[in-house]
Amino acid sequence: MPTPQNPLHTHLIRLLDARAYPKTICPSEVARALSASELQALDASEWRDVMPAIREAVWEMRDRGEVEIMQRGEVLGSEVGLEDVRGPIRVRLVRGNES
Repeated sequence: MPTPQNPLHTHLIRLLDARAYPKTICPSEVARALSASELQALDASEWRDVMPAIREAVWEMRDRGEVEIMQRGEVLGSEVGLEDVRGPIRVRLVRGNES
């Protein structure tokens, strides 16, 4: 799980905060925002290596009621787990959680 000191968390929060509801981000935007030194600190050689960790972080945030996860324009319900989803997703802050 990303911690506040973790660059994944830092970039995830920054990108989400930059989008007004109902705008979304793609998890790959977080991965692509990581610098070479941040990737190295995460034991990753390229941005694709951190995608599973970003998706895990997004699901944890969803479980805490902080974000909504969308696929094909529909919000995924709480019964949909990370292991149930294949393909691209989008993420947005829950309405009212905007900065």
